[in-house]
Amino acid sequence: MEFHKNQLRLYAITNRALTCPKTLFEQTKDALKGGVTMLQLREKNLDEQAFIKEAIQMKELCHRYQVPLIINDNVTVALKSGADGVHVGIQDMPVGKIRKQAGSHFIIGATAKTVQQAKQAEAEGADYIGAGAIFPSPTKKNAIRITKEMLCEICSCVSIPTIAVGGVNKNNLSYLRGTGISGIAVVSAIYEASDAAEAAKSLKEIISMQINGMAEQSGV
Repeated sequence: MEFHKNQLRLYAITNRALTCPKTLFEQTKDALKGGVTMLQLREKNLDEQAFIKEAIQMKELCHRYQVPLIINDNVTVALKSGADGVHVGIQDMPVGKIRKQAGSHFIIGATAKTVQQAKQAEAEGADYIGAGAIFPSPTKKNAIRITKEMLCEICSCVSIPTIAVGGVNKNNLSYLRGTGISGIAVVSAIYEASDAAEAAKSLKEIISMQINGMAEQSGV
């Protein structure tokens, strides 16, 4: 699937521990109905074969809604399942190595907490940056935080789009106004919601108004 920065507008990251009483698949389907524009499948406790099987099912679901599926960390699972891309952390496989292995049409996202990390990821062939954690994250309690000023610097230092990650929800979205982000990545704001479709719809409306408003002000 061809990549465009608008696909980063509302980026959902899965967490099966939050979805009860619904299944991960059911909650994801509702989130896609509500307007999620990109999905990252994150599984830390599945064996590789189970992860691949689930990734194939999620890819089919995502593609019904013309949404790319990104795999967290595991390049092998991403390639074997036919997913659209992978997102890697600072300690994971280097972006340049993934790009050589996966080719030019494979979407690669990279986490960055500094300008140097963002520039390096872009130079190696990343398609987008995930910058954070911006706020305290209920799913990653030990995540290293970055300031709003650092987020602005990361957005302005690269030509590829940047999304804000970490504890983002509809109550703190206004804090991100003017940073230059192309979208937000959320976990609990969608996967812990009693109505994932409504939660996704609300988040997408808010972030779209902010981004479109900034584009109009800048004359884009």
